[in-house]
Amino acid sequence: MKAPDIAQVVPMPIKPRPIVVIGAGGIVRDAHLPAYEKAGFPVAGLFDLDPARASALATEFGIHTVYRGLDRLALVAPADAIFDVAVPPDAIVPVLEHLPAGAFALVQKPLGRDAREAAAIAAVCQRRGLTVGVNLQLRFAPCVMGARQIIASGMIGEVHDMEVRVTGYMPWHLWTFLEGAPRVGVLYHSVQYLDLARCILGDPSAIIGRVSRHPAAPNLADTRCQLMLDYGPGIRVSVCANHGHRFGRRHQESFIKWEGTSGAVRLKLGMLVNYPDGEPDELEYCVLGDGDPPRWRRVRLVGQWFPDAFSAPMANLMRHAEGSEALVSPSLEDGLRAMGMVEAVYESSALGGVPRSVPRIG
Repeated sequence: MKAPDIAQVVPMPIKPRPIVVIGAGGIVRDAHLPAYEKAGFPVAGLFDLDPARASALATEFGIHTVYRGLDRLALVAPADAIFDVAVPPDAIVPVLEHLPAGAFALVQKPLGRDAREAAAIAAVCQRRGLTVGVNLQLRFAPCVMGARQIIASGMIGEVHDMEVRVTGYMPWHLWTFLEGAPRVGVLYHSVQYLDLARCILGDPSAIIGRVSRHPAAPNLADTRCQLMLDYGPGIRVSVCANHGHRFGRRHQESFIKWEGTSGAVRLKLGMLVNYPDGEPDELEYCVLGDGDPPRWRRVRLVGQWFPDAFSAPMANLMRHAEGSEALVSPSLEDGLRAMGMVEAVYESSALGGVPRSVPRIG
């Protein structure tokens, strides 16, 4: 069976708006700015609390304006600017307070460090009339967009199984603000998989989770997790992530797989294999009855999760601002619901499982 034409890019704005980037960390250097450059989105200026870092990054990407303060930024930024708020979660509220009232902003995930901060972010947006998208960009990776389209087409039937498995080594020390933080792996990384499950299957009724530290990273909270999302007795959804596998490439893996009543689709997130060098993403599908034994077919991809997915939330927000897109996606509501799932994970982990009991004899 031949797959339908599989779109892997989102519609672009008619006229891209200028972007003002707030934050000059690694994610901006490695993903945001390369994605905007590739999409042809103009970057009007850059701000960071570290002026030297901001200037160096601006020089690297040919950005002519480096703002020296948030108050100054709000005064002189282009009137039609989209603000890319790429800062740690505890800094989101102070940044949003400085933006012009009624502005459009794309906020980096996670939406706060916990539910309380997420609610505070939402309250600021409402009070100041901000239109906000949340950068849960995995749903727009080319391989994920292809998988979502195959599932939506009905090719693999009704989905009854979703599995995420990541086994690799993540150099968390690159993000120094994570040391000593009470939450790490699920909040900053696996939230993407929780959001993706929502995209495909909707909101789960409950989450069973266990998060774990790694003995080689005593200053970090959870860098490993095992999660089960409850969609009823007929659907299994599992997220298993181990970011402390330090034993070479041979047994590293990073995949998401959906199984349906008449087929399956599987993708590889290559960035998480042999990180930070990574490998190409992959997407393949299998439809029952399409050959005996079942045959897997490869889909040619037009890009990678990093950086290609990062232009999609910005493109959507630009299109919403110009009136060519009705809904913001991922929206502030998406971010809040994803944070609700994160809260459920940590609460479930803290509560623990059912204590073991031994049946009595006689």
